This record gives sequence, structure tokens and C-alpha cells, in this order.
Amino acid sequence: MPGTTLTIARSTIPHGTPVERAAAVVRFAGDANDGVLLVGTQFTYACAMVGNAVMTVPDPAAEIRAPAGALAGVTAFQCHFAGHAIHTPGDRLDLLVALNPSALRTYIGDLSPAGLLLVDSDRFVPDEWAKAGYVADPLQDAALQAFRVLAVPIRQLNREAVARVNLIPTEIERCKSFFVLGLSYWLFDRPPEPTFRWIRETYNKNPGLVEAHTRAFKAGWHHAETLGPGLQSRVGQRCLKSGKHRMINGATALALGFLAAARQSGLPMVYAGFPVAPASELLHLFTEWKQENIQVIQPEDDLAAANIALGAAFGGSLGVTATTSTGIALQADTLALAAISELPMVAVHVQRAGPSLGMPTRTEQADLLQAFYGRNGECPVVVLAQSSPSDGFRIAIEAVRLAVTRMTPVVVLTDTYLMSASEAWHVPSSSELPMVLAKQTKADPEHPLLPYSRDEHLARPWAIPGRAGLEHRTGGMEKEANTGAVSYDPANHEAMVALRARKIAKIAEKLPPLVVHGPKSGDVLIVAWGSVCGATHDAAERCRAAGLNVANIGLTHLSPLPADLVGVLRKYRRVLVPELNAGQLSKILRAEYLLDVVSLNKVQGQPFLVSEIEAKVRQLLGPC
Repeated sequence: MPGTTLTIARSTIPHGTPVERAAAVVRFAGDANDGVLLVGTQFTYACAMVGNAVMTVPDPAAEIRAPAGALAGVTAFQCHFAGHAIHTPGDRLDLLVALNPSALRTYIGDLSPAGLLLVDSDRFVPDEWAKAGYVADPLQDAALQAFRVLAVPIRQLNREAVARVNLIPTEIERCKSFFVLGLSYWLFDRPPEPTFRWIRETYNKNPGLVEAHTRAFKAGWHHAETLGPGLQSRVGQRCLKSGKHRMINGATALALGFLAAARQSGLPMVYAGFPVAPASELLHLFTEWKQENIQVIQPEDDLAAANIALGAAFGGSLGVTATTSTGIALQADTLALAAISELPMVAVHVQRAGPSLGMPTRTEQADLLQAFYGRNGECPVVVLAQSSPSDGFRIAIEAVRLAVTRMTPVVVLTDTYLMSASEAWHVPSSSELPMVLAKQTKADPEHPLLPYSRDEHLARPWAIPGRAGLEHRTGGMEKEANTGAVSYDPANHEAMVALRARKIAKIAEKLPPLVVHGPKSGDVLIVAWGSVCGATHDAAERCRAAGLNVANIGLTHLSPLPADLVGVLRKYRRVLVPELNAGQLSKILRAEYLLDVVSLNKVQGQPFLVSEIEAKVRQLLGPC
């Protein structure tokens, strides 16, 4: 096998100095077999290796087995990288790589004016136009004159680059993703070494594939040098916090958080999950990791999963489940049973566009009211919200802490976007992790167990069945105060309903003060929860940079709401609440505090753009 002879060397073609940028947004798009996710992932790691802040989000195809070249089969991967802190995968694109006409038709509306459009000209042929709904060559459309179009025969150049390597046709085709990488790396002055190392490690048993992928990458790099001056950009580096970092998506952050909580509490963990996308990612992770003291169970449906998690809590373990869409409706009765029996379990609800099955690959925040009220009877539970991909680690630990110290079920709201989006995360050391104090009751002959007595948090004892002296009754019937005996007494029922509600409300007394970004009083306060927090934060920063009196807060504790929230809200003339629903948190804030908050709603299966929130703030403020 001949050695690699191509080298990365500067061309003699004059290009000028790369354009310095504070940030850039790149999206790779094409069919699933175009290696879009691989290209995006490698590009992301190259950015992270030079110290850029990075945030990414994949956009999977609407249909799993859509025909090649069809609109329903378009897959994309977006990467936002910067020399400063960022909180979203970006709004408008600086580079769109459209590997077929359907990718162009799907995403051309997101490209910034004068942005770069890189296409595989080998794919822009009549048969491919038709699949995307075009009747003529879209590259000849006058509308594309607003962009800088780079039409490159990627397939042809890739075949020429690997012609000396003995490969079968499918292997040759796969190499073209690395030709695209070489082009993209040159355009943004990314270092190729991390990708060369990945190639060697991945294909170490097949020298031919190492040779071919390396050649394809370098051919793409060198072809980019021939495209002309003024195309290369450079994004400033950012010194990340000292220590170990890794790219992490929301699902992995949640899973690691639950493992850390189990370790810090000393409790065995039982994870029960039915495979339903996108919540099934947690099931896959726990199954692959095979951690000691963690049992993973895949039952027949979401109801069984919730029942197993609750049964694990009854038996003294940390019970966790996760679901999405209609699955949370199936689990509602088990959550109510956990609430009345006062047992600690955690249910992760990954919201996606609904109702019913809705759009399985699209995101939404439309299940907040269901998390608050979606059970029979007066049945408040703790509701938390993940606000960024890496925030899942903290939220999982907080969910377990509240569940085991307050003896209550906890619902963690996340969504499709957060589960799949990724960002650079500082990996904490063991000493930085908070302790989770799980107090399980021990038998005391001098003080017989009162299973529904209360501690300072109004939590009942966690008595593990099957142990002498800890015999007690629990279940779905109303309990008599202290003894836990079944009670039909009207006054006792009312007292127990009020007591369970006070237990949840009392949590607000111990929550840390809200962090207000921006002026502590002023014209507009933007209140966000969940995945909208990132876009809200950047929108508020843009407004403040323009001299506007705008602040923002992000809520992660939703039930109960923080005790100081009403005081913060009343310090601003207008309160804006952006949500990926029809205004659910707005309804709660109006009902709780009698404030005329302003809703900004989006129900399109897509996250907010920063510009959308900024435009609404400017509209509220009126002409400046």
C-alpha cells in the first residue's frame, strides 16, 4: 500500500489575510448516507480543540427510510462556534453545505445575505432537481445571486483523489464526506490534525481506508485554495475554564447526572424505560455503560416503566424513568400514586411536537401544564426544567436531591432540541459534586414507626419494607396522618391534601435567589424556561449592547416557583415570556401573580431564533 503523499501546504494562489470573525454558523445538509452527522461532528471537535466555544444541533430526516434525494430524507447538522460564550446553535448561516437539491430547497432560507453556499454540482442534475420539486436547475436561479455560490464537483474530485487506493465503490463514495471536511476546514482555518488522528484510530486495521480518507480530506483542502481570494475566515479562540472538557449533548448530561446522583447518595439506581424517541437515548446510554449498582429494565410500555421506577423507590432504590409525547399520559396515574404514597421517583419528560404523535423529530414546550396539573385530584409534584444541553447534569442531581429529601415524585422537563444539541462542558471533579443526603429510616424499638409523620421539610420517613420494625401500609388510598392507615374521614383528607401541597410549596423557601442578567429594574424583563433560555439570554445581551434597558432570567424550578420571582417581576414595566407553545407559563404567571405578562409564542417544531425574541423586545419598547 503506497504511503500518503499529499501534504497540507499553502498554495501559491494569493488569498489575502483570512477575515477575522467573532463567531460563525455552519450547516451541513444532505442525505443520511452523505455522512452529514460525521462531517458535523468532526468539524465541531476541530473547533473545540482550538478553544472555541461550540454549540451544535442535528436536524434528522423527517422519515427514516425516505428515498435518496427526497425532501423528507434531508438530514442536517449545525455548528455555532465563537471566540466568546454562546448559548444557541446560531440563527442565520454563514456557510450552508448543500449536498443535493433537496438540502438546498430545505435550508436556503436560513443562509445570511452574502453567505457562502457550497454545493456538490455533481448532484445538481435533472433527476435530482425533480426529487426536490424544481423544474429547472436551481443553481441558475437569480435568487442565488444574493449569496456567494461555490459549485464544486465533489463526487468527481473525490474519486480522482482516491483513485490510487484499491477500494470498492461504496468505500469510494463514503470518502466524499472527508473531501467536504477538507473544504470546510480550509474555509474556516480549522486545524486538520484532530481529524487525521481520528482517521488513523478509526481505520487502524485497514491501511487502505486510512490512505483514502486522508487523501480525500487533503484534496478538499487543496481544492478550496483554488476557489479564489476573500473566502477564508478565522474565528478567534476562547480560553475555556481550566480543566477537562468534553462535548456533551442533553441526553448524555442527564444520564451522567443520574449516575452522579446515585453515587453521591449511595443509593442503587433502577432505570426503567420503554424505547420511544427521543427519550430512548437515555435507555441506550444506560444499557451501553453497564455501570455497577445500576439496573436497566426495558418493559413492555411506558406505564410499566413508571410502575417499575415507583416500585424501586418503595424498595429503597433510586427509581428513574423517561418518556415522551403520549407516554407521559400513560404515566400520570403512577405519578399520582407516587404523590399520595409519598415515594421518591424521577420521571424525565422529553417534549416533542404534538398533540398525539405530532412531529416526532421536532421540538416543543407544550406539556408544561400537563406536568403541573395532568393527574387526578389535588396532586402537586415538583417540576424542573433543563435549560441547556450540559445543564442536564445539574438538573438530574437536583431532581434526585429533591425527590429523596422531600419524599415526592419529580418531573424533569426537557425537549427534543435539548436532548440532541451539544456544547462544550467542563467536567467537574468528584470533590465538586454536591452531596445528596438520602435518609432511610432505621427501626427503633423505643419509638415505633409512624410512616406518615413529618420532618422539618414535611417529608415522611423513607421506610424500606421487609425489615423488622418498619412494617407499614402505603398505596393509593388516602392515609391517616402519622399512622398511614386507610382513612375515609373528610377532615383528614382535606388536611392531608393541604399538607402534601405545603410540602411542595415549602421547597421554594430553600431555593437560591434568582440570577437576573442585566439591570435589576427597568423597561423589559424576559422570562424563559427550558430550551428557550439560550436564545433569550443572547437576545437580551444584544438589546443591552444597543443601549436598551432589558434584563432576562431563566427558570429551572417551575413547581414550586421561586419565592423571590414575584418581587423580581414587579420591578419591570413589561414582562415578556417566550415559549414554544401557546402561552402556558404565561397563564401560570398571570394566575399566580395577577400580572399582565406578554406572551411570545412559536409552535412550529423549531426553536426560537435570537432575532425573533430581539424583534419582540424592540416592538414592546416602541420607537427609540
